[in-house]
Amino acid sequence: MNGTITTWFKDKGFGFIKDENGENRYFHVIKVANPDLIKKDAAVTFEPGTNNKGLSAYAVKVIPEGKHLYIAGERLKLTSIKSWVVYSEEVPADTRIDKDNAVLSVGILMSSIRPKAEAKPGEMRTLKKLAITTFQGTTLIFSEDEIDIAATVKLLKV
Repeated sequence: MNGTITTWFKDKGFGFIKDENGENRYFHVIKVANPDLIKKDAAVTFEPGTNNKGLSAYAVKVIPEGKHLYIAGERLKLTSIKSWVVYSEEVPADTRIDKDNAVLSVGILMSSIRPKAEAKPGEMRTLKKLAITTFQGTTLIFSEDEIDIAATVKLLKV
């Protein structure tokens, strides 16, 4: 699971992580693989757990800053990103997964099984998208059905 360190008490050796579901999880320094990188707002990966006081995290790994960004399974080196843009596009409201051309992600799969309001044939909806262009000339496009665009843009601006 992914998250961000929201609070870190260095003198006490513990802190809290906000996970990808918005839940706060307790962690202790002895459960961190690279404790020298712990700091507020650092991105982390971890295994979710619970303890007698609530949600916790173990096998925590702090993601080193400024090297790579992981978006819907794609690993991008931050220094290889030439530009990015957020835009909106009108798409059919009843869009299904294109099985021949799909980059499957949890977001796409969840939106395909999540109950939706009945869409009338021909009805359109506005879909927010993020396009990232690399110095190698590759353009990757992600939709809000796949990723949290606001959170990704925040990482791109750092």
